[in-house]
Amino acid sequence: MNIIVCIKQVPDTTEVRIDLVTKNLVREGVQAITNPFDTYAIEEGVRLKEKFGGKVIAVTMGPPQAEAILREAISLGCDEAILVSDRAFAGADTLATGYALSKAIEKIKDYDLIICGKQAIDGDTAQVGPGIAATLDIPQITYVRKIEDIKDGTIVAERMTEDGYEVIETKLPCLLTVVKEINTPRLPSLKGKIKAKSAVITSWKAVDIGAEESRIGLKGSPTWVLNIYTPPPRPKGQIFEGEAQVTVNQLVEAAKGLFH
Repeated sequence: MNIIVCIKQVPDTTEVRIDLVTKNLVREGVQAITNPFDTYAIEEGVRLKEKFGGKVIAVTMGPPQAEAILREAISLGCDEAILVSDRAFAGADTLATGYALSKAIEKIKDYDLIICGKQAIDGDTAQVGPGIAATLDIPQITYVRKIEDIKDGTIVAERMTEDGYEVIETKLPCLLTVVKEINTPRLPSLKGKIKAKSAVITSWKAVDIGAEESRIGLKGSPTWVLNIYTPPPRPKGQIFEGEAQVTVNQLVEAAKGLFH
């Protein structure tokens, strides 16, 4: 079984800064990490490889420094890593990102399963995984908490819903987005770290994956950030003291004032 895991390098949530001119995240000089939800995708991919054989390829789109998370993925058990990096991808929204990653996956060709984290912590849109599946025209199962079975070219998985879970069966190849309930990510082994340090990371530009210029970067992004601001602080709460009937009346009058 050949598995592709799509991962993303994101700013550490304690150091997120916004460029007020470009409305983009400031990544230079900010500590970067592997998107936490993607660590569960890596772990699930490696577990499936250990069970069924095959290989796991980690793929990310980002600047050259994103190579660091690919080496981390290799240290955790991935066999190969591909960096999709080009200035032409700059400013991509989720649609353009999903398109670029799907073109890279088309170039890889031989895959049975694509696994993504449910969302990235810097955008929280949960759109890239489904966008890849839509572009590739393959089935998708989102918010997967358990893979029940894979056999005879089909997969059965449990996906979380707001009021429980659903069991879905679909044909391979397909795409999954996984939640943290699916597993517990392992720590890198010494052998894995040594392998990651010497691993050759494949790098592809837009021309290498045959991406259309009009569908990548800012040109391919129909969504734009118009404004960014810090929400005003919440006002202090009001405390009513005294006899129950008196405080109830005070509360009712205060509530009325909110709707006038």
